[in-house]
Amino acid sequence: MRSEDIRNRPWSEKERRTLRLAAQRQAAGNDSDIDFRDVPRLTDEQLAHLVRRRDVRRKIAVSVRLDPQVVDWLKSKGEGHLTRINDILANLMEAEQRRGSRR
Repeated sequence: MRSEDIRNRPWSEKERRTLRLAAQRQAAGNDSDIDFRDVPRLTDEQLAHLVRRRDVRRKIAVSVRLDPQVVDWLKSKGEGHLTRINDILANLMEAEQRRGSRR
């Protein structure tokens, strides 16, 4: 099924009301009535492959020199090795801030 199929299908008035209500709840940030019991738990393998996505913010360009083996390792993880560097450093920064350290 394609998105065009969904857009072009005839919607009943009941379906339209349900969608409008869901959109209003979503816009209000009210998801308290969602029943998550039927959602399967993530497996260890799925959890191991999760990637944290950050808010899209403006970044500044910097130049940094890295050991070749570090770059090779980052690239071996797939596309986005430069973003991965930022994520690693951001995670370290946040962990340090939670500990209250000032190094």
